[in-house]
Amino acid sequence: MCGRISLCSFFPPMKPLKFSFLLFVFIFFFFGCSWSLPLDSLIVNSTIQHRNYTAISKFRVVNRRALLDCPVKNPFLRINVSSGSNMLSDEEFVTVTVSGVLRPSKGHWVAMISPSHSDVAGCLLNGFLYAQTGDLSNLPLLCHYPVKAQWMSNDPDYLSCKKKECMKYNNEGTCEISGCSGAITFHVINIRTDIEFVLFAGGFDIPCILSRTSPLSFADPKAPLHGHLSTIDSTGTSIKLRWVSGDKEPQQVEYGDGKTLTSQVSTFTQDNMCSSVLPSPAKDFGWHDPGFIHSAVMTGLQPSSTFSYRYGSKSVGWSKQIKFRTPPAGGSNELKFLAYGDMGKAPRDASTEHYIQPGSLSVIKAMAEEIDNGNVDSIFHIGDISYATGFLVEWDYFLHLISPVASRVPYMTAIGNHERDYIDSGSVYITPDSGGECGVPYETYFPMPTPEKDKPWYSIEQGPVHFTVISTEHDWSLNSEQYQWMKKDMASVDRSKTPWLIFTGHRPMYSSSGGLLNVDKFFVHEVEPLLLQSKVDLVLFGHVHNYERTCSVFQSICLAMPTKDANGTDTYDHSNYKAPVQAVIGMAGFKLDKFTNNEIWSLSRISKFGYLRGHATKEEMKLEFVDAETRKVGDSFRIIKR
Repeated sequence: MCGRISLCSFFPPMKPLKFSFLLFVFIFFFFGCSWSLPLDSLIVNSTIQHRNYTAISKFRVVNRRALLDCPVKNPFLRINVSSGSNMLSDEEFVTVTVSGVLRPSKGHWVAMISPSHSDVAGCLLNGFLYAQTGDLSNLPLLCHYPVKAQWMSNDPDYLSCKKKECMKYNNEGTCEISGCSGAITFHVINIRTDIEFVLFAGGFDIPCILSRTSPLSFADPKAPLHGHLSTIDSTGTSIKLRWVSGDKEPQQVEYGDGKTLTSQVSTFTQDNMCSSVLPSPAKDFGWHDPGFIHSAVMTGLQPSSTFSYRYGSKSVGWSKQIKFRTPPAGGSNELKFLAYGDMGKAPRDASTEHYIQPGSLSVIKAMAEEIDNGNVDSIFHIGDISYATGFLVEWDYFLHLISPVASRVPYMTAIGNHERDYIDSGSVYITPDSGGECGVPYETYFPMPTPEKDKPWYSIEQGPVHFTVISTEHDWSLNSEQYQWMKKDMASVDRSKTPWLIFTGHRPMYSSSGGLLNVDKFFVHEVEPLLLQSKVDLVLFGHVHNYERTCSVFQSICLAMPTKDANGTDTYDHSNYKAPVQAVIGMAGFKLDKFTNNEIWSLSRISKFGYLRGHATKEEMKLEFVDAETRKVGDSFRIIKR
């Protein structure tokens, strides 16, 4: 979701905001970065107001700091990198050692930069580029954003100088100058472009460059990586495989009993990114070359069955052999699925990054165990996928994170505000939440069975469930193309074949967490009646970062309440249908939201990291909130039809 309070948050999605934004940009351009005006409080307190754009931490505004020359040069200072070999592997932990430091400081930090030729000088003319984020700090530090950074004080012996060596001896052989050293560890994955590590002093507020390493290259920048699966229809017999490589030449996938397919190759460029009056992060300092995305559809499979595959080529190498499970065909008797929103990713080292979703690591680990135990046919990630928001290298880290699950079962997605929204881009909401991505990386990495590009709505049937997946970021008003599609899709459901109808998208209709953009009353007014008319059984949304379940609700009124079964589980009887059950499941990674309001329609509220586990037969659906840390079930409910 986007920031609770932001310049854009106080306005509905309509054109007057565009004028306000352009007026603000004109003022900023005319008077320059150093000019001060008693602006409205919506703009002045950018650290709070825009915390979900660029100011969530001091590291996130490092590009808006003036680059200063370090006042004292140290001839003894060295920074070195040790890894398993001279070339970097596809994944490893490297140790960065700084030595010859005369005065260790809390303000010393190391940034990982890629590509290595990136300009780490000040970009004096680029101060204007960040006005769209609402951050009016001084000037950018780097022309290219660091992938990640760490404080040297992460080494507990650094500040106390426990690791000391003599740097200069006098004529008597006595040590005249001693230097301190420290070492920190970085988790590095194959992002295809060379990297280097740069040592800074002055913290994130007044940084200056002290030293930098030589460029480090990956052993195989063309390696096939990050394979992930999705379904293209409801038969369970065809699975799309997508992977990333630095090689633009077609590769192959080998699967089943010796079948081979050649990949289709695509990519995207900076020119495909959005911008407004000012270049966006994706267009400018957040850009990173995505390499090439390969795709192939494995056909002739059997539903609810296990197969193996590998992808790559003789020239670039092959992935390991991976076993995957096809989903059940639409209309079959059973489906086991996991669902969640707002996961993102987090570093596997002590680094600070552009955007960190702290719960993502535990959620992925718990879900991988579910797949190991054979409990998962499919996964649904409903918006706010990677939180790259214009810092493109973070898509690589996200794809790496989900690989243990997305390479083994279909990984179905819905688009969220942090994938799509941007000014003058056609999105309903004109906040800069996507950082200029405008859905292009999302649709390239995760092509769902949608009508066409930038129409990211679709339906799929698996087992006894019909899933209607919409985009809350595209026009959903009564006369829109998407609304008419929703209406037609849900009216066409054969309840004798798929008795359960699940409706899902990103932004919720109900939340007791407050916040101006948590719930859009216009969206509720337009779409909620259609859910009732279509007899939707379950509605799943994300955007708000917690778990919440409602009664059978319509227009904020409980039309029916669940009863307790013999095990004390809340049970909704849809033999006598009254209204949908709605659940917010945005608790998979992003910092958790608290509950601020008490609402009569809210029956269960949990602010912990986790995911929704679903088990559907033709007689009932059982849903459980699973705590990712403890693996315990925090909430359980059933929907039945007699």
